[in-house]
Amino acid sequence: MSNANRHPLIVQRDTRAWQLQVWVSFGLALFLCGTGLAYLPGQDLDRAFMVMGYVFCLSTVFVLSKAVRDQQAAELDRSSSVPMWNLVVWGGFAIAMGLTAWGLARMEINITYKAYLGVSWLYLVTSAFTLAKTLRDRYEADMAEARLQGRMQAQAERHPAAVSE
Repeated sequence: MSNANRHPLIVQRDTRAWQLQVWVSFGLALFLCGTGLAYLPGQDLDRAFMVMGYVFCLSTVFVLSKAVRDQQAAELDRSSSVPMWNLVVWGGFAIAMGLTAWGLARMEINITYKAYLGVSWLYLVTSAFTLAKTLRDRYEADMAEARLQGRMQAQAERHPAAVSE
């Protein structure tokens, strides 16, 4: 009996229900933010600033998620990461969040509307982090499964009698 038969490898995957929940949550966050921005009272310049801020925050979330995951992989592989890149990524995220918060705080609109925009914005950011993690987990599971299948195929080609047992 081969070692692979005694200790089967299992590739951990998110459930379909979790994946659906993540996508629905992200879609809902986009809808709530879009609705808030579409009906934003005030000047067009304020509306444009907020749309740019939300898009900037959203893009930096995905970049930061990837950078954090790559940093973790580098630590596990004992390879080096690029400190300046980490500074740029974290700085970009901080600037995006800070400028968007500043823009929201300085707008002359009803406090209830500000609260709606603020909560929907933070919901968008957190759901984007969850989506980024879910997408990366699926990618890593696909890669692990492909490597496992490749190893099993190579082993079967080297030892055809062991597979037929």
